[in-house]
Amino acid sequence: MKQRSTLLVLLAVVAALLSAAGAVQARSPVFDVDKEFYPYYPSLIKWNKSTVPFNAPEVCGSCHEQQFNEWNGSVHSLAFRDPIYQGELNKAVKAVGHGISRQCEGCHSPVGMVTGEIKGPGFQGLSSMAMAGVSCDVCHSISGVTHWQTPSHEPENGSFILTPGVETANGQVLVKRGPFKPSSECGGGFHQCEESDLHLRADLCASCHQVYHYDAHFPIEATYLEWKHGPYAQKSILCQDCHMVDLDTFKRSADQLVIPDRKEYRHYFNGANFLLTYLAAGAAKKAGDEDLAKNLMRQYEMAVQRLKMAADLEVTPVYRNGRLAELMVRVKNIRAGHNLPTSLTNVRQMWLEVTARDERGTVLMTSGTLNPDGSLPAEARSFTSDGMGNDFHFAIDPWVVTAFSKHETIPPRGWKDVHYGIQVPEGVGRITVEAKLRFRQADQKVAEALLGAVPSDINLEQIYGLKSVPPLPVVDMVVKQETVKTVP
Repeated sequence: MKQRSTLLVLLAVVAALLSAAGAVQARSPVFDVDKEFYPYYPSLIKWNKSTVPFNAPEVCGSCHEQQFNEWNGSVHSLAFRDPIYQGELNKAVKAVGHGISRQCEGCHSPVGMVTGEIKGPGFQGLSSMAMAGVSCDVCHSISGVTHWQTPSHEPENGSFILTPGVETANGQVLVKRGPFKPSSECGGGFHQCEESDLHLRADLCASCHQVYHYDAHFPIEATYLEWKHGPYAQKSILCQDCHMVDLDTFKRSADQLVIPDRKEYRHYFNGANFLLTYLAAGAAKKAGDEDLAKNLMRQYEMAVQRLKMAADLEVTPVYRNGRLAELMVRVKNIRAGHNLPTSLTNVRQMWLEVTARDERGTVLMTSGTLNPDGSLPAEARSFTSDGMGNDFHFAIDPWVVTAFSKHETIPPRGWKDVHYGIQVPEGVGRITVEAKLRFRQADQKVAEALLGAVPSDINLEQIYGLKSVPPLPVVDMVVKQETVKTVP
């Protein structure tokens, strides 16, 4: 009887363990994907599909000339044609397969992706609508977002809904949405106008400015969340209040946390990507389009000036035992509403170059000077990220990066301190310190690899006049010179 009782207990324990194991096996995945809900996965765009067409920017420009001219030459207009993007896309397709390209295309040319016109890297055979990137009819056809339904339950990878119009018993009706109550004349009989609260929120931008790994849903780019978790969101200063205005208005928005007037908004969509607009300006000039070239150079200058307005430096001496022992350099994010830098932070480069000299000009200490081959020295203090893959080893390609091993970006209104040890010879009473905060779009070798990987139908020499990749331009965001006593 006792043996039978013991056997029953053992059987009960085994049953409980098997039940627990079954429960573990039945657990839902962390990132559950509903591919019926998201038919373009890994792009998370939804399209209320109908016969209603999308219109090329030139069509919109016939009535909205000012807005078209502001958009034309913006990074939105160049999103698909960007040669660095095309090189990255081409590398991704070769490494992972064609399916991944939809995630990228969904934000770089939403209309080209949903209509199936774009089938991979390159320009061959594409219409002007597909080539137009993030055009007028993309943003003004967005009727909603699906941020809560995404695999990460956050905005990611184009989680918006496109509805360019509706089919009625009387035929197609184009519907365009904007942030303000439309007048009775709005649309001029060509399209209907709808007031959209979404266009007055940062959620509109969030869909594409939160880029997650196509499968692991790790935030490779987290610009929206950096903003949302910072002080600008608390003060209701949105993406549009800094990126859809001129430089003076941007400075006021960032410094005083004041929302611009309606009349101050523009379709510039200007940020830090000066390299893209600079390359495109060269291409426009080569093609003989002087007006577009001027537009692009204005965008280039605005991007450079934004970078120079974003940060500040403070140099402070640190004394020990009555002698100068260290230099502390504080790097401050004073105007970027997101982290500095943002976007693809494991590719961007923002770093300090610091040099100290005695009264005769002799260099006592230096750090952060570029190597002769254009690479950043290992000891340079940078404010970017290092990516790693599933094996926890260093990775830089977006389709490999599933975590950060280092994340050194500076949050809005935040700062980071860097200490440099220094040995000052006897007899030196003062030293001169020059500190520079420097920025470029990517490492020289990375840029060369990406531009070298563009699809065969993109001839860099023919389009841009590039026979080889020149040294990438570097912007000195801040330059500070201080004279420091060697004794307190």
